Amino acid sequence: MKKIIALSTMLFTSVAFNANAADIAAGKAKSATCAACHGANGISMIPMYPNLAGQKVAYLEKQLRDFKSGARKDPVMSAMAMPLSEEDIKNVSAYFASLK
Repeated sequence: MKKIIALSTMLFTSVAFNANAADIAAGKAKSATCAACHGANGISMIPMYPNLAGQKVAYLEKQLRDFKSGARKDPVMSAMAMPLSEEDIKNVSAYFASLK
């Protein structure tokens, strides 16, 4: 019985994790406008714009949420973040985090 409970717990956890998993391909598609400042591969060619490739997901998500809410202010980034849904934020962040 313990094995059945353990297996059930593992399966449930796996399904729950996958249901919340970000879609990197969708993030790549949504990030097309980001390339103008942050580079096509997340490495900016312009020193004043930060590199996004390889940043931690949680950091990227927080920054986008802060720009969207107004907690962090930048006229360009706030305008870029405003139309993003929570799913978009997760997907874009996962995409940039996946880059080397």
